[in-house]
Amino acid sequence: MDVTKSPSSQGAGWTLRMEPNPDGVIREGILAPLVAHNDGAAGPGDWGLLAITVRNSGDEIVGGLWGRTGYGFLFVELLALGSARGNGLGRQVMAMAEAEAGKRGLSGIWLDTWTFQAPEFYRGLGFEECGRIRDYPPGHDRIFFVKRLTPPGTGGPPTAQNFRTSGAGATGADGVPKT
Repeated sequence: MDVTKSPSSQGAGWTLRMEPNPDGVIREGILAPLVAHNDGAAGPGDWGLLAITVRNSGDEIVGGLWGRTGYGFLFVELLALGSARGNGLGRQVMAMAEAEAGKRGLSGIWLDTWTFQAPEFYRGLGFEECGRIRDYPPGHDRIFFVKRLTPPGTGGPPTAQNFRTSGAGATGADGVPKT
């Protein structure tokens, strides 16, 4: 285990430790001050979960969508269909997720995928690329997409064109300036 003691200008020392077996308790300890900071800066995130399952005739889960909501957006963390792929279910699952996001009053959806997965699928659903990590994994890119939903009473949806993906003033899918 790597441990480093660091003197503090306030008189108390801090210990930096490489954790050999990180678990949920450690994650929560790291997350708590971040949530406190974010809530203080941007207000409560109104966090939630969204899950849509794809089940076979035996009612076994063979795929689906797992997402998290916060700060007015749905983040699609997982979308996998396994043996159900190729039957149009991906479009149906995404349509269900978008409808639910609208019911929850969310203003958009964001997600990421790799070039060897489904970027054209998401483009076909109206998602726009808003960021990219090149050569990750080697020989492929990781692509970030956003789709703005129509907020109630606005007459039309904003688009990902609001985001600049490179150069001065570039922003990510969350609207945060890139550095």
